[in-house]
Amino acid sequence: MTTAAPSSPKLFETVALGPLTLPHRLVMAPLTRNRATPEGVPTPLMATYYAQRASAGLIIAEASTPNAVGQTYPNITAIHSPAHVAGWRRVTDAVRAEGGRMFLQIQHGGRAGHPDTSGLTPVAPSPVALPGTIHTPAGRVPSVVPREMTTEDIASTVADFASAARNAIEAGFEGVEVHSANGHLLHQFLAQGTNRRTDAYGGPVDHRIRFVVEVTEAVAAAIGPERVGLRVSPWSTVNGVEEGDTEEIYPALLGALAGSGPAYLHVGYADPEDPVFQRIRKDWPGTLIANPVLPKDRIPDDGGLAHAERLLAAGADLIALGRPFLANPDLIRRMRTGAPVNQVRDAYLMYVGGETGYTDYPALPSGA
Repeated sequence: MTTAAPSSPKLFETVALGPLTLPHRLVMAPLTRNRATPEGVPTPLMATYYAQRASAGLIIAEASTPNAVGQTYPNITAIHSPAHVAGWRRVTDAVRAEGGRMFLQIQHGGRAGHPDTSGLTPVAPSPVALPGTIHTPAGRVPSVVPREMTTEDIASTVADFASAARNAIEAGFEGVEVHSANGHLLHQFLAQGTNRRTDAYGGPVDHRIRFVVEVTEAVAAAIGPERVGLRVSPWSTVNGVEEGDTEEIYPALLGALAGSGPAYLHVGYADPEDPVFQRIRKDWPGTLIANPVLPKDRIPDDGGLAHAERLLAAGADLIALGRPFLANPDLIRRMRTGAPVNQVRDAYLMYVGGETGYTDYPALPSGA
């Protein structure tokens, strides 16, 4: 049974993003679901999954690693070999056939990795282990102390991000999102708790932002800034990260990036009442994507519509939703009409593989 259609004219307006014209302001956020091959190649099932959700204004595809040592968990995607490019090309072709547009998120896990998964000792700004355990092909095991990156490692990783961006364009993506959030490598450089270096990449804020700036600028130089976004998550403690001086990090980072002109900034866990979010909106001259904090135990009955409208009112240009798109391949139709939404089946989120809880969420019947 449907209810009256919600009133949200701004949310469903067309909007420009770099050279793209998006049909509305709702973006599918990157969602790692571990359905790739052990080698990181996207599967035909993934092409089906993303094509089902092509009505999103933009799909930001799940995190893909730019090199082997950047792998986090089993069966995540990568973008550093011809096989990865070919696998992703099948996905982008399927989405484009349904009228959709895609960016690819590029993510290096840093200390959030394990030799049992990648075959390599993870690297990080400093030899500070991820707290607790991490998922591997054998299940959860204790984390390992990462190897501190040398300046040569840093330079080669910057080059790997640029190469991965070029691969993403070859694979048919409209652009890429550099992942500097959720406690992964770039975020580890920003945070005091994980970056204990005393060289040009550690210590004061202007040193700790340097790696993120170099990566973002290298990616922009490789494929054009209009094809590049950057994701951040101020205050986030995901993967045990401790920023320490959040209020100083992000104004400095945005100031340093002002000249390189990425197409957008994507703020995770965005709270319209948070002074840091408000400062980011004030300081960032370009497109701002905001990813709201939804209840952990359920998707709101409106699919997140009210949260989206609050962030639009606070100055966001686009709204990224994750779980609502996972459970509702036709989320846009449901939001436009006020139809009820599917809830996520948590048991099938990650590490399980297969269609269940992935491509088998029902869409509304035709004409409903």
